[in-house]
Amino acid sequence: MPTKTTTRKTGTRARAPITSVAKKIEFCLPNVKADSVLLAGDFTAWQESAVALKQGKSGDWSAKLPLAPGRYEYRYIVDGEWVDDPAAPARVENPFGTSNALLVVE
Repeated sequence: MPTKTTTRKTGTRARAPITSVAKKIEFCLPNVKADSVLLAGDFTAWQESAVALKQGKSGDWSAKLPLAPGRYEYRYIVDGEWVDDPAAPARVENPFGTSNALLVVE
């Protein structure tokens, strides 16, 4: 019975251009006494996929997320309560009568 030989060319496939490269963005809520801190925003579908922050030895809560260039709104949830980011350079009003932190990734 004849043996079938398969050959494959390498390096000839066209690749789709990279339109945006995600950057690691660190979110940090300094020195908050809490049992849990979550990060929720339009990049996490708000509460559906909120990100748990980890508490460091200094007491700061932080997490790093890969985000593509764009405009993002977010807030923290500390022990179930929505909390503003005190370090946010800009804010935008939300439909709940409060404001969200605004982050622009370039």
